[in-house]
Amino acid sequence: MARRRTTFGKLQRDRDKQAKAKAKLERRAARSETSEDPPEGTVEPVVDQAAALAALAALQQSYGAGEISYEEFESRRDELSRSLTID
Repeated sequence: MARRRTTFGKLQRDRDKQAKAKAKLERRAARSETSEDPPEGTVEPVVDQAAALAALAALQQSYGAGEISYEEFESRRDELSRSLTID
């Protein structure tokens, strides 16, 4: 008995699947390369976490005592919060 030939449509679907899988692998590889290596020339500064938390506490006390305005408090708080690392 003779083998049935595959249709053009089936062959095209298989080629499309293979191309889609290859593109997905390339996107994953590109994403993993960019997430692992920081850009050249940018170095994350090492910040003492305890000192940053102490500065946040002092900032909160200054705001509570009315020594600084709300806008200044928020800007300093955001700046200090960005320097903290969360594990």
